[in-house]
Amino acid sequence: MTTSEGVSESGEQPCITLEPKNTLLPGKTTPSAGRRALLRDTDSKVTANGVHDIEDRILRITGYYGYNPGYSSHRREDGSESHGDTAGSEASGESHSYRTCTNTLLKVLGGLMVVLCLSSSWVGTTQVIKLTFHSFSCPFFISWFSSNWNILFFPIYYSVHVLTTRDKQTPIQKFRECSKLFGEDGMTLKLFVKRTAPFSILWTLTNYLYLLALKKLTATDVSALYCCHKAFVFLLSWIVLKDRFMGVRIVAAIMAITGIVMMAYADGFHGDSFVGVALAVGSASTSALYKVLFKMFLGSANLGEVAHFLSTMGVFNLLFISCVPLVLYLTRVEHWGSLSSLPWGYLCGLAGLWLVFNILVHVGVVLTYPILISIGTLLSVPGNAAVDVLKHEVIFSVVRLAATCIICLGFLLLLLPEEWDSVTLRFLANIADKKSEEHGEELTDSSLNLRSRSRANGVVSIPLA
Repeated sequence: MTTSEGVSESGEQPCITLEPKNTLLPGKTTPSAGRRALLRDTDSKVTANGVHDIEDRILRITGYYGYNPGYSSHRREDGSESHGDTAGSEASGESHSYRTCTNTLLKVLGGLMVVLCLSSSWVGTTQVIKLTFHSFSCPFFISWFSSNWNILFFPIYYSVHVLTTRDKQTPIQKFRECSKLFGEDGMTLKLFVKRTAPFSILWTLTNYLYLLALKKLTATDVSALYCCHKAFVFLLSWIVLKDRFMGVRIVAAIMAITGIVMMAYADGFHGDSFVGVALAVGSASTSALYKVLFKMFLGSANLGEVAHFLSTMGVFNLLFISCVPLVLYLTRVEHWGSLSSLPWGYLCGLAGLWLVFNILVHVGVVLTYPILISIGTLLSVPGNAAVDVLKHEVIFSVVRLAATCIICLGFLLLLLPEEWDSVTLRFLANIADKKSEEHGEELTDSSLNLRSRSRANGVVSIPLA
């Protein structure tokens, strides 16, 4: 079967215009210097059809793929692009991609460091609390004492801000600037009580219930049950904030509830185990409610405003909640001896670790990816398990291990992004396309090898059509 290469697809004959050559006849003199300059100037200008010079004419005649008239490889006086500019743009693009990769790598490495510090501080806090209970069993006093350390949030933020930036605002000026979180008029006594009281109460309840659960259960069980707060956050956000419904997160929430029931069933639905599970779930619930309300009212706050708000909560805790430990002391619910007999080393140690944990949670979201912060919280479960097995010689039952694994798996499912399904399908499609391309290349290579082998043997393959 033959093909007609001289006819275009439209059926018309292509029209090729040949440019006359400037040949010199014998006896004719060469053009003068002025004429040669004029010819060069004429060639360097754009003609009416958008063609620059002979190179553009050749590219236009041959139908070069992707060719645009007036964009040849030489630099023109009227500003068309040259090889040097193209190389410069490629170099700038490579440097930009290099900087982007470097920044991403540094962000990931910084995130891994934050994850390790976060999980270590949370494991340390939980274990120090367990040690403190051996000599001082007053959970509300411990919670109140640790919450007072939140006052240090804003001073720490201001110190780091002054050292890392050129902003030389005074502490009062920076405090007033961050007070816009409460409104345009700043913080008033009414707004201070109205905005701070609910969050401070939820904060105190979360810590107090967590400490009560540690008196009944091991640190591993309590930290695993506390991870259920992620599922409660999703459910509350779906109901209150009208967040997007995701089936995989519903499955994760069901897995969290299943793990809670299995944990309670491990020692039967009675005794300290059941009470401890209920207290840990209560702590996770109040933590989820705190986070949802924080997102609802203060979701657009920056780091300075968050530090201001947490310091304000510490002040509220010191001024208004100090009466509760006093009442518990007078009623002998939580009784301790003289102040000198208190284990101040343990108290200051766990309060400092708790403060470091909260700082890393809020600062890590700004410095690195939020998903790494959640993973840091999850890593506290195997960390506490290692300490319980190696130091306290705790033996976990099969039911407790299964419940812990189910809760952790549900926690990981909750970390999936909203577009995880479309991203996964796109990734699988790309893999399938690459495999098909590789298979096609293998078939092409095999056919070429077959033809070369046939020619070497003197065999000629005749096409059927």
